Amino acid sequence: MSEPQFHPRPHGLTAREVADLIGVVVPPDAPTERRVNNVAALDQAGPADLAFLDNPKYADQLRATRAGICLVSARFAQRAPHATVVLVAQEPYRAFVTVARALFPDALRPSAVFAADSVAAGAFAHPSARLETGVTVDPAAVIGPRAEVGAGTIIGAGSAIGPEVRIGRGCAIGPGATITNALIGDRVIVHPGCRIGQDGFGYVMDEKAHGKVPQVGRVIIQDDVEIGANTTIDRGASRDTVIGEGSKIDNLVQLGHNVVIGRHCVLVAQTGLSGSTTLGDNVVLGARVGTNNHVTIGEGAQIAAISIVNGDVPAGARWGGTPAKPVKLWFREMKILEQMAKGERTRHESRHFPGRPVMPGVLLLEGMAQTAGAICAIAMGSNRPPFVYFLTIDKAKFRRPVLPGDRLEYHMTKLTRRKTMWWYRGETKVDGKTVCEAELGAMMAEK
Repeated sequence: MSEPQFHPRPHGLTAREVADLIGVVVPPDAPTERRVNNVAALDQAGPADLAFLDNPKYADQLRATRAGICLVSARFAQRAPHATVVLVAQEPYRAFVTVARALFPDALRPSAVFAADSVAAGAFAHPSARLETGVTVDPAAVIGPRAEVGAGTIIGAGSAIGPEVRIGRGCAIGPGATITNALIGDRVIVHPGCRIGQDGFGYVMDEKAHGKVPQVGRVIIQDDVEIGANTTIDRGASRDTVIGEGSKIDNLVQLGHNVVIGRHCVLVAQTGLSGSTTLGDNVVLGARVGTNNHVTIGEGAQIAAISIVNGDVPAGARWGGTPAKPVKLWFREMKILEQMAKGERTRHESRHFPGRPVMPGVLLLEGMAQTAGAICAIAMGSNRPPFVYFLTIDKAKFRRPVLPGDRLEYHMTKLTRRKTMWWYRGETKVDGKTVCEAELGAMMAEK
């Protein structure tokens, strides 16, 4: 079996052409006609390959590389082998990408699976659909009534384009994608398996039946957006779901109805935005970020991976954690928890009150929550102890410090109960005097 070339080797670029492309100078003693026609990692590169180094971690690989041309910063220029043409760039990786794009322009967007250049046999376009010149439609694709597709666009095999959908020029719709109720701009890439324009998840909740809420909005995708494989974008309910110009969305992302994403945002894999989330321009969300409904994340903000955002985030902020908060506070909390787990912090905190250690207020609240949970479990009267989930805390007040040797009393008063959810008013007392009070909620669940 022969080895296929998924990306055929180009004629290539000389060292002089590479230097001109990225705006640098070839060293005087280097062979300016050295030609590369491929890109590769430092440890795998050969004489016809272009490589780069921008991470000191791989400096040893630079010493042993066989790359024909290597892009490096000035600090590493003297570490490359003499046989390698070294080009010094201020940002080696950015320069590498510039050259790679010039070498492999066809790799910048998906191509037709069937290698067709028109409407292939076995594709189905409704007679009322309008396709401009140069549209490619692979077999088993379906284009619905009155849909419009711009020149140079590729519709992949097995994809479905719904009635009235508009797709701009120079787009690529991957195999198996479905697009309905959507207006799509120019040069948009939709990777295989995407679902765009289906109705959002909206119901009026009731004990006997959940009433479906009509979703009558659209999906608006502006120019130069890229959407990763198997991403789902729901159409709006009462307004449009909007993806701003130049935004890049990774694989397996879920966007709920009425979500608005600004220009040039980046959403990494497995992120999920609840309905009516709004992102300003240039927002970056790490992998597996989740948001609550109606959250606004300001322009230029960055959210760390595996964070849950349940409130608005200011412009330019860097937040992380569950729930998300400013990263410095998040890191500080994690450090404190680590120290507590290692036994480096005692139950009475002495750092903030030198010579007079006090009990942290959070531990007082925890004690009230555990007491409330025990009362709930007893009240349930079950032979099997239920799981008790702490739900809420409200109106917390700290009246005076708790010192070593103090004897705590927890006084809990039931406020209300709704099915398996209970709410209590709690007081912590020392010598009959209230030192802490709060209202707490808990939920019971059978094991």
